[in-house]
Formats: sequence, structure tokens, C-alpha cells
Amino acid sequence: MKTAIFGGTFNPVHVGHLIMAEEVLAQTECDKVLFVPANIPPHKEVLDPGAGFRLEMLRASLADNPAFGVSDCEILRTGISYSIDTIRYLVAAGITEPCPGLVIGDDLLEGFGGWKEAEAVIRESRVIVVHRSFTKRIAQRFPHTYVDNIIFPVSSTLIRERIRDNKAWRYLVPDAARKIIEAHGLYGLQAT
Repeated sequence: MKTAIFGGTFNPVHVGHLIMAEEVLAQTECDKVLFVPANIPPHKEVLDPGAGFRLEMLRASLADNPAFGVSDCEILRTGISYSIDTIRYLVAAGITEPCPGLVIGDDLLEGFGGWKEAEAVIRESRVIVVHRSFTKRIAQRFPHTYVDNIIFPVSSTLIRERIRDNKAWRYLVPDAARKIIEAHGLYGLQAT
């Protein structure tokens, strides 16, 4: 089985995440996408309801797709979540095969050289680039696979803002995540 590791805050998970993961399955040799929610991402500040809620929303949202899985390894590891540490852990634990895929949004490519052990990430994984911000492929000097996915104009930040501002958001997240957000009054929503 070939696995693609898909990291992120998933704060909350949204339909854009699921579409990207499905495109990875359709356009690469991967037959599983393993979602790995970050404990503390190194590249952004997280204002969230807690890692437990993000993990719960992700597990509930992916439960009906056997090609999608979830690992809580970054949350359990605590501290800042670095891709190279996650790759090494998942391979050593036998959760993924050696040299798994690693999904990276094109919006992160510019700063990729500054990632912890960026050269090791390239050696120890198969980088899979997905479109998030740019419609055209961005040339890279390292080996990678580009997925020609549609750009779905939604982000977790946008969803949190829409919830906070009492704007329409329901169909931007999987129904299972919506139910958890509503039940617990996440992101400033009044609990039901």
C-alpha cells in the first residue's frame, strides 16, 4: 500500500481538504491518505478549540472513507510538529511504508528550504504538490509529483471567520464536523 501523509491544522477540516485528498488518490499511485493534525505547526499561529476537538472532527469526517485515515502522532508527541519527525515516526512504527508520499500545498513551496531538515524530507518522502494558491505549476529543483487539482476557494480561517460573524458556513465543512462545531459551540458559535 502506498500512503500519502497529509498534515495540517485542520482547524476545522473542510471540504477543500477532502477534495485535495481525493485528487491525490486519483492522480498518484497512492491508495491511502493519512491525515495528520499538527499539535503546534511551525509556520502559523493556531487559535483553536484544542487539538482534541480538531482530531474528533477529522476522525468523524473521514470515518466513511476506507482510503482515508488519521494519525494523532503529532498531537501525542506534543511540541512543534515538524514533517521530518512525523515521516520518521510513521515509517519506524510501520504505519506507512518507507518513503511515503508527503502532500505539500503550493503556498508552502517558497519557504520549503527553511523547513527543518528540508533535504531529509526530500530524501525520506515522495513530495506531492497540490494547488492551493496558484493555478500554474511552480517549478522546483527537487523531485516531486504535481497534482492538477481544482482550487477550492475555502480555508479554515475563512470558515472560523464566517462562524464568528454569523455568516453561512454549514456546507463548507463535512456534516460530521458541523455537528461537532454546533454541539460544542466551537469558534464562537452558540452551542445547540
